Amino acid sequence: MTMSTHPTEKVLAAPEELGLDSRTAFRRAAGELLAQLEEGTGRLVIDLSGTRQVDSAGLGALMLIQRKAAERRLAVCLRGANEELRFLLVLTKLDDLFELESGGA
Repeated sequence: MTMSTHPTEKVLAAPEELGLDSRTAFRRAAGELLAQLEEGTGRLVIDLSGTRQVDSAGLGALMLIQRKAAERRLAVCLRGANEELRFLLVLTKLDDLFELESGGA
């Protein structure tokens, strides 16, 4: 039996506004995708290219998703985060927790 060398990847598009109203559904969706990944292999890509606003609640949701992923040795990648969000991540020292990818690649 051959094992696939390609780590699996799940992509989740974040809502336009990630905050108090949308965080619960977003976190649940992320949790479901993480559950589909085999422990220790793969990553969850959160596509933020359509996201205009992230508040502290949204940031908290991203942190919780990252923590959940880390428990299963999975990576979380933030794709297409805008300048504002990137600055926020650096400011809160959360940028080290995530892989950051530029958008539209």
